[in-house]
Amino acid sequence: MDSNTKFKLNQQIVYPSQGVGKVIEIFEKTFNDTKLLYYKIYLEVSDMIVMVPVNKAEELGIRSIVSAEEAQKAIELLSDNSEPITSDWKLRYQMNLDLLKKGSIADIAAIVRCLYNRSKIKELPILERKLYDNAKKLLEDEISFALEISTKEAESMIHAKLDPPGSVHEIKHILEDLDEDDEDFDEPVTSDSDDDDDDDDDSSDKDDSDSSDEDDDDEDFED
Repeated sequence: MDSNTKFKLNQQIVYPSQGVGKVIEIFEKTFNDTKLLYYKIYLEVSDMIVMVPVNKAEELGIRSIVSAEEAQKAIELLSDNSEPITSDWKLRYQMNLDLLKKGSIADIAAIVRCLYNRSKIKELPILERKLYDNAKKLLEDEISFALEISTKEAESMIHAKLDPPGSVHEIKHILEDLDEDDEDFDEPVTSDSDDDDDDDDDSSDKDDSDSSDEDDDDEDFED
């Protein structure tokens, strides 16, 4: 069944908005007299199974685990000098969310570097903190698989690059001129209404496996 699919049974893959997963089944389903192939993917980080149409996997950014060389390059990116970061946290959040959906390991490393550096200056709003945690966990898991090391070792490697000796003052210098405007944007995030926005964001991410073009198909297999 999996001979004509990009991903094979038991292959580890990256689902950018969800995490590192494993293809546990490739199956065929008939809907309206049309046969479609699906991947059934187990996501360990959330202990969740998602079913994705094979012909939509690439559109959703699902990809193979990178090579050890690519993983090492991503680690090195974490220590690159940061560019100035916008003080509008909502714009910053959307930019990084778009990067996460693109899902290359370099994009994920850029999110982690950006939000870690920002958090050293001022506490991140709730949505950004969650985005940072998700991106960091995704990066740790992929590096762990690519380099065949434990997630703890991957976490230590990432932290060593993010926070090398003498880096704090350099980051502060880059961002100190942008910090004044942040008060206007950070305060509303702590309100109850924005906590609700956070919940809304959760649901939108989980719906990524159900493309709007495949609504009819997805209703069938979600039962």
